[in-house]
Amino acid sequence: MSISESAHSSPTAIENTRSTSIRSTFKAQSAIESLSSIITTVPDSPNPSSSLLNDPEIASQISSLLRQADAGAGNDNLCRWLYDTFQSTDPQLQLVVLRFLPILAGVYLSRVTLRKPLAGFEAVLLALYAHETTSRSGQSMTVNVPDISHPSIYHESNTAVKNNATNLNLEVISPSLEPHGTVRSTKRARIVGVALELYYSKISQLPVASKIDFCEFCEAWAIGGDHQQDSSVNNNGERMRIPLSWELVQPILRILGHCLMGPDQKQNKQLFDAAYCACKSLYGRSLHDINPKAMLATGSLLSLAELSLDDIDYTEIRITNAISL
Repeated sequence: MSISESAHSSPTAIENTRSTSIRSTFKAQSAIESLSSIITTVPDSPNPSSSLLNDPEIASQISSLLRQADAGAGNDNLCRWLYDTFQSTDPQLQLVVLRFLPILAGVYLSRVTLRKPLAGFEAVLLALYAHETTSRSGQSMTVNVPDISHPSIYHESNTAVKNNATNLNLEVISPSLEPHGTVRSTKRARIVGVALELYYSKISQLPVASKIDFCEFCEAWAIGGDHQQDSSVNNNGERMRIPLSWELVQPILRILGHCLMGPDQKQNKQLFDAAYCACKSLYGRSLHDINPKAMLATGSLLSLAELSLDDIDYTEIRITNAISL
């Protein structure tokens, strides 16, 4: 591109950015106006997107509505608002919906065994699932697991190296996605798990309060609130202790890993404590269920969390006059 072309493109780029910002602000303002007919108080703010995401008063009112006994039905206005807000395709507004995913998923999974109509909750979860399916083109997510048979910066290998992608030690961390128009019982864990994967992909942009909500629900899912008999059922008849398949456990542990060792954990002790308690509960649940894969994952995460509490750099070589035998 020539200098003259670059000079001409700069004003266009600036204008496009300005236009996008105006559209985003308009969508956020429209979302706030719609929300004002559902909750009692919507504070005025020069930045409506940020207000929806971070304002504690708005969060408290929405959280309270999501926890009501009749929440999640097909005619639930709040669920319709969450669905429409996410479908706006505005990234900031989509974050607002993800901010409330822990409560929505938590209440949904706790009530689904009651055979109550929860079409409102399911519509939001399906919207998140469809978004992730489209963004990934239905493909699976894989990682290349280090293998000592391949040389690295730390070691050499005697095995002949072949520059072939098929020789990579790939591990599937999220299977391929199929489109779903309804939530069937056999696919429920997968759909909620994919929604949590989307939550994890945006977790650094979400407020700490949302992560604490998630940790508290994880603890309830694992043990039902306490260790007493029938503790899995709360006062509303909701079954807090739920089946935990690997499709749910895997994204749960990724989120807890961020809460335990991410940038927020040193700044917010409440988040670390909530995540640590959730992880301990999940570890106890894995022992109860005799689930080796979950035992290893939760136990390892607990060990890493305990190491993060130390201010010791285990990679540093200490100079000492003592002789160790």
